Amino acid sequence: MDVFNQYRDQIFAAFEVTVELTLLAGLGALILGTLLAVMRLSPVPALRWIGTAYVNLVRNTPLTLIILFCSFGLSQTLGLTLADPRSPTSIDDSNFRLAVLGLAVYTASFVCEALRSGVNTVPLGQVEAARALGLTFGQNLRIILLPQAFRAVIIPLGSVLIALTKNTTIASAIGVGEAALLMKSMIENTAALLTVGVIFATGFVILTLPLGLLFGYLGRRWAVPR
Repeated sequence: MDVFNQYRDQIFAAFEVTVELTLLAGLGALILGTLLAVMRLSPVPALRWIGTAYVNLVRNTPLTLIILFCSFGLSQTLGLTLADPRSPTSIDDSNFRLAVLGLAVYTASFVCEALRSGVNTVPLGQVEAARALGLTFGQNLRIILLPQAFRAVIIPLGSVLIALTKNTTIASAIGVGEAALLMKSMIENTAALLTVGVIFATGFVILTLPLGLLFGYLGRRWAVPR
């Protein structure tokens, strides 16, 4: 407990950054993943090819490489900082936003595949009936496919969000002050390795366990009857 009391404020601040990374990257991944799913279902071959290439490339690329590319490739090479260079916290702000970008880009590929599997659960007869009524591809997606797909994959999307929460630790590679970076500094400054490990393991359980229970309940509550 002495270790916890010594670093208490820093621990809460670090996990607050972890939660912010999760929420912002999760929102970005949901938007981008939905767009990718639409592209993969599109009747336009070029869009299907782009969506498929994106998912296969990003999903099979280590997240660490994507985060480092955002930092070194976009920021240092191309000069894309995502923060006001005149701000005294511009480096930290830029690293945080680049980490959000990298996490969202990576997680979007898994959101896309989850949604695509959800679309496959919709009976073919509903799609054919929608076409017979004269609905366009966009209307079919908006009215028939996506609403049912989202309800069908609530639990898988919850699993993706839990994985994203744990993947935020990779952001420490570019200096984002989240939980993993603080844990590293605590290990370097104290011999209480077991205590430090228990503190951060408990922190991530507190973050992820309620998410699993919540999405499990929502999945059962909003399941589409077949």
